[in-house]
Amino acid sequence: QVQLAESGGGMVQAGGSLRLSCAASGRTFSSFLMGWFRQAPGKERDFVAHISRNGVIKYYSDSVKGRFTISRDNVQNTVYLQMNSLKTEDTAVYYCAAGSGADYYPMRVPSQYDYWGQGTQVTVSS
Repeated sequence: QVQLAESGGGMVQAGGSLRLSCAASGRTFSSFLMGWFRQAPGKERDFVAHISRNGVIKYYSDSVKGRFTISRDNVQNTVYLQMNSLKTEDTAVYYCAAGSGADYYPMRVPSQYDYWGQGTQVTVSS
C-alpha cells in the first residue's frame, strides 16, 4: 500500500508556471513507476507524463511536451511536475499515480496504475 498526496496547485495566468508535488508514504517509493494525469470537468482522465523508477525514462503527452517536466526524488519520496508556459486548456484537476508496470513500457492509461492521490486543482486564466 502507498499513500499519495498532491500539492502545489492554484490559479495562474496564461504563460505562467506552477510546480506540483506528490509526496508518497507507505511502501518503498522507488519501487513504483510514477505518473501524472489530469481531468477537466466533463472529460476523461488524461495522461500527462510518467517517469521510471530511477528517474531516467520519461514519457509525455503531446499536449505538454516541451512545456512540462516530470522528475522525482527517491530520497524525499516525491514526484514533481514543473509546468511552464501554461495555457487555459491546461486547467484541470491533476492527479499523481503509482504503478507497478515496466519502466520502458508506455503507461498512459489510468487502469495501469495501482494507487492514486486525491488531486490538486490547477486553473489557468486568460
